[in-house]
Amino acid sequence: MFKSIKTGVVAIILISTAIIAKAQKVMDQGTLIYGIEYILTDEQKNAVDASMLPSESKVQFNGNISKVEVDLGAAMLKVFTDGMEKKALILVDIPIMQKQYAAKMSKEDLEKQSGNRKFSDFKATGEQQKIAGYNAEKYNYKDDNGGSYEVWVSKDIKFSAGATPPGFEDVKGTPVKFTNVQDGVKTVLTLKSLKEEKVGPFTLDVPKGYEEKTMAELKAMQGAQ
Repeated sequence: MFKSIKTGVVAIILISTAIIAKAQKVMDQGTLIYGIEYILTDEQKNAVDASMLPSESKVQFNGNISKVEVDLGAAMLKVFTDGMEKKALILVDIPIMQKQYAAKMSKEDLEKQSGNRKFSDFKATGEQQKIAGYNAEKYNYKDDNGGSYEVWVSKDIKFSAGATPPGFEDVKGTPVKFTNVQDGVKTVLTLKSLKEEKVGPFTLDVPKGYEEKTMAELKAMQGAQ
């Protein structure tokens, strides 16, 4: 059913995509586009065809809840995330099998997916560039496992309430290009565009007709035929 690791990897990668607001104004709803770069290990490259992974992430948001849809061909994946409560709902539709599954993720589940990393030692480099039309400065930082990263931060835009990417709460500004690690998969997310428009409303309630699973059960289905 989910033979490759693509479904699980993409779902978790996109869960942590940020919700961003423009010109120091907190937007209540809209659509943003992120570019995705995959930094895969040799083992991961052997397990998945990187050319088949999406190069962009389209995120719609209303209030504190965002929605990401990923068309996997045989299945449609929808990820709803509450940026304030740090909870998520994953919906999987498989039309050919007439199956619909749902799995909830708690704050603890999301933290576990990211490896429970804690970020610190943020240092501005003074290096500047424009990203999606916004002025941004590069910061270097570390995690508690000894890993080193970089994040590009803009003070021209502001996050909507509760939607700060996990780990960047101490950064004075909005991350517009940052490293994300989920389930051991490393990606770089770069803001490409942002549009204020009516979308939603969204909810983390399981829709009628969906069979609720745990995340462990949903992941186990990746190897099913």
